[in-house]
Amino acid sequence: MSKEIKVPATGKPFKNNATYCVGTGRMGLALQKEYVDHLRMVQESIGFRYIRGHGLFCDDVGIYREYEMDGKKHPFYNFTYLDRIMDTYLEYGIKPFLELGFMPEELKTGDQTVFYWKGNVTPPVSYEKWAELIEVTLEHLIKRYGREEVVTWPVEVWNEPNISFWAGTMEEYFKLYDYSARAVKKVDERIQVGGPAICGVETEKWLRSFIEHCIENDSPLDFVSRHCYTADQPIRCGHYVYHTLNDPTYMIEELKETREIMSDYPLTIDMPLHITEFNSSYVPLCPVHDTDFHAPYIARILSEAGEYADSYSYWTFSDVFEEADVPKSVFHGGFGLVALNSIKKPTFYAFEFFSKAGNELLYRDENLIVTREDDRYVIIGWNWHDIRDGRRLPEASYHLLLPSIGEQAVMVKKEVGGQNANPLQTWSNLGKPRSPNDEQLRILQASAEPLQTDVKLVEEGGVYAVRLDIPCNRLCMLEIIPVKDETGTYLGFDPEQFYGME
Repeated sequence: MSKEIKVPATGKPFKNNATYCVGTGRMGLALQKEYVDHLRMVQESIGFRYIRGHGLFCDDVGIYREYEMDGKKHPFYNFTYLDRIMDTYLEYGIKPFLELGFMPEELKTGDQTVFYWKGNVTPPVSYEKWAELIEVTLEHLIKRYGREEVVTWPVEVWNEPNISFWAGTMEEYFKLYDYSARAVKKVDERIQVGGPAICGVETEKWLRSFIEHCIENDSPLDFVSRHCYTADQPIRCGHYVYHTLNDPTYMIEELKETREIMSDYPLTIDMPLHITEFNSSYVPLCPVHDTDFHAPYIARILSEAGEYADSYSYWTFSDVFEEADVPKSVFHGGFGLVALNSIKKPTFYAFEFFSKAGNELLYRDENLIVTREDDRYVIIGWNWHDIRDGRRLPEASYHLLLPSIGEQAVMVKKEVGGQNANPLQTWSNLGKPRSPNDEQLRILQASAEPLQTDVKLVEEGGVYAVRLDIPCNRLCMLEIIPVKDETGTYLGFDPEQFYGME
């Protein structure tokens, strides 16, 4: 039975921050051609404002070195690769959301590392040298790209210090934060700096301790950052990690909890909250990232997260990513919106659709948003269900009555899921080739496009009547655009001679 909705003519601002920031792997990956190809794709279709990733100070970028002369060590700062990376970002219209980490080889105090690429996560041997590294790097960026540009780049101190990404104690992280934040402000007070970039472990303890530390020590703090993943229990099996998943509203509740904590302190009550990583699974070997299920699942988060967070950065835009070794095949459970060989995954379209949403929210529920901007409606619908329980949900059905924006309009519908924009299924039909040939790649890339249909809408009683059925694990977008009918200008036009075209 369909749900009848009389959509109001006016609504409220749609707090849509879906395109504010997106994640990448370590920054050194921007030196690879396919990475750049994927960045071009997402920027052409989605247009993210910022990009955030690890490894700014890791040795593959090669910024910090020490050389010995006359028995004394001298620091040397090499920005050859950093310049290439930043040039690439800016060429494609995306600014860096800088993460300060990890520890250069010459500054480490231990050998604890993370990932296949061995990012060192130990405290610095000298906090003064660490602070100088930050200052010199930012000054170089200002010299190359201009002060007024660089002051728009937020700076986050480290990554997930509440788990294995930091070998020190909480207090040592706070010390690192103080040195880092003050180094940033020494370069320019306008550069926004924040943290603690924690994941969902001991959230309240870390957030309260961090905020209270900043208050008590007058530490610079312009925003609070954290990460959100909705996965539950992992099951490791061969090359894969499978997860049970929480409802996508699990992340919404985490955002509410964070806002409640921040509201307890005058310093942070109105401060921006940046979710600098989010996804379902936190493992780049989980097949859920590649599925058509994942698109409507993530869409549910995007529909409401902006009510509580100023940004929520999907981790990541590309499967050119090496935390868990070099990817083993086209589809391998990677985080990316784009699979290897430039194949768009279903979740790519969740972000593309939200990038087109209007700035006025007219209606929202668990499966649908209706937005408007000027004389244009954008409706996004989703219907997710984890079918591993053996069930499929019925269609989410709507009968929408929309205030007209003209006597006639066209409704263009794009659908993702099932047989449409589901290249994982096509890859399986092809026998799951590890290294697809040219013909297979053409088939896969074509299979990644959504189904597009259109229908004419005619005003009746000041409204358009729209029927929308959203099958299980589908995502769709409807754009309704007014039409000026010029049929009368075609002399001798006979619909019957066009085989029934109106």
